[in-house]
Amino acid sequence: MTSRATPLYPASAKEMESLGQRLRDARLRRRFSMETVCARANLSRPTLYKIENGDPSVAVGFYIQVLRVLGLLGDFSLIAKEDALGRRLQDESLPQRRRAPRKKAPAGASDGEA
Repeated sequence: MTSRATPLYPASAKEMESLGQRLRDARLRRRFSMETVCARANLSRPTLYKIENGDPSVAVGFYIQVLRVLGLLGDFSLIAKEDALGRRLQDESLPQRRRAPRKKAPAGASDGEA
């Protein structure tokens, strides 16, 4: 059975490539070789190569393993943490409090007289 690649929108493909480049830069700043990262993350060199090139066919678990090796796993928890659009949509669907109309005072009664 052949697997079909899921097409990405150009903006999404660009983001994946950017993520891969940032991971490559982080690896090089730490002076880790590809072999070192592969051994510590328990993945193959071709898989790391795909990750660093932003290949969307790589499972997110492998990205997490590379982030862990690079000491950047905390960054993963920031994904979708602040969902401003979702909060606004949620707030709009909340029921609005409605007050009952004020009762009218009987005719002839005035406020403040005893």
